[in-house]
Amino acid sequence: MASPTGRSGGAFMNLEILTPEKKLYSGEVYGVQMPGISGSFEVLEKHAPLVSALKPGRLKILKDKQNHLANFDIQGGFVEVLNNKVTVLVEGAVVVE
Repeated sequence: MASPTGRSGGAFMNLEILTPEKKLYSGEVYGVQMPGISGSFEVLEKHAPLVSALKPGRLKILKDKQNHLANFDIQGGFVEVLNNKVTVLVEGAVVVE
C-alpha cells in the first residue's frame, strides 16, 4: 500500500491488531503507541525485536507523519515486534472515533 503522497518507500511498518474473534486492523503505519504494563511506549519502523505485555488502555495508531490517527481502547494483551511487523494480540478492543 502506497502512502497518500504516492511514495511507498520510507518509514512504514506492518501492523495487525487481533482479538480471539477477528482481525481489527491490518495495514502499513508510521508508528503505534501502546499502554505497556510499566508505562506507555511507541514503536516506529525498524524497531528492535520486542515482546511486551499490554495493560488496558488506549492504543494509538500513527498512520503517517502528518498525525493521521486511529485509536482503540484495548482490554490488555501482548505485542510482538519482529522484522518490521507489529502484531498486537488483545482480549478485546473498541474503535474510538
